[in-house]
Amino acid sequence: MTAFANSKRLTSNGAKSMMSAAIGEANALRIAATIAIVDAGGHLLLLERMDGGRFHTVHSSLTKAVCASSNRRITTTQGAQGQDLDVLHAIGLSLAAGPERWTAMEGGYPVFVDQECVGGIGVSGGDWEQDQKIADAAVAAIDATIGS
Repeated sequence: MTAFANSKRLTSNGAKSMMSAAIGEANALRIAATIAIVDAGGHLLLLERMDGGRFHTVHSSLTKAVCASSNRRITTTQGAQGQDLDVLHAIGLSLAAGPERWTAMEGGYPVFVDQECVGGIGVSGGDWEQDQKIADAAVAAIDATIGS
């Protein structure tokens, strides 16, 4: 029996590289986004609300990042097992997990390195396609992916 496991960790420098790339992409898209980057345990590493970003996007981007890191998949209207959810079930999951821990809103992406989830990024401010472009730029900056 093994008592310890080796694991990767998203560093502060890695999160800063991600943030720089994310802001660059948001600027290119002309979006005032809020970007949250968390570690594998859902703990905040960096958060930036760009000039002009709406204040509610601070909470939503952080919730998206935490949920993506926890579920190790992109945030969607599907449950943890990929099942379709109706509105009541989605609200129930949010209440059970904690409204700051689970969301059905698109815009949350896990960060994978060598098939290991090292964190999550949440993007709020654009539509889901713009949010994904911003997240893609961020994870590419550290040679990671949003899927295993």
